[in-house]
Amino acid sequence: MLKGVLIDWGGVLTTGLHEAIDAWITEERIDAAHYRDVMRELVMHAYDTAAGAENTIHALERGEISALDFERDLAARLLTLDGVQPAAEGLLTRMFAGFQPVQPMYDMLSAVRAAGFKTCLLSNSWANDYPRDSWDGIFDEIVISGEVGMRKPEPRIFEHALGLVGLSGAECVFIDDIEANITAARALGIVGLHHRDAETTIAEMESLFGIPLR
Repeated sequence: MLKGVLIDWGGVLTTGLHEAIDAWITEERIDAAHYRDVMRELVMHAYDTAAGAENTIHALERGEISALDFERDLAARLLTLDGVQPAAEGLLTRMFAGFQPVQPMYDMLSAVRAAGFKTCLLSNSWANDYPRDSWDGIFDEIVISGEVGMRKPEPRIFEHALGLVGLSGAECVFIDDIEANITAARALGIVGLHHRDAETTIAEMESLFGIPLR
């Protein structure tokens, strides 16, 4: 029987990452093709559990390096259309400035919790400015990678979240927009939902929990 929900933040409870990045690229005249080549290598490596070696994304998400150190490293890899590097300080804040809350997803979580189920945020942080003031009554527990020194898709961060809500993997659903994280959750017996849009995810949640969530 399902008793809880673990859920990602960026791209799940917010509008999509690609939209936010595209807006930032336009605003700062970033060389989009070069940016995507750089990030493809970094992100694919960061979520390839078979790769073994670490990169700066691993360190940032675990809180092992500061946001500014990561920003300096990333800015040095990027170029604007004017052929210069973008400003390093504040780069991450500017990149994610386009994130907006997806209210139907928050309403779904409120309904889940009101029905007596546990809820836990489980987010890999890129030094994000989380809207914690708006989370009252939404989450029983909050797990942010940089604060606990663990990151998805590492099994230990899922185990940590399960421990906080006092549930087994089989008693929880995990919602995320990154397939590697879903795969890791399923390996621990957690029901994984690969989020693509609010309407589909909410319909899947209603089917799993057997209650209306909108």
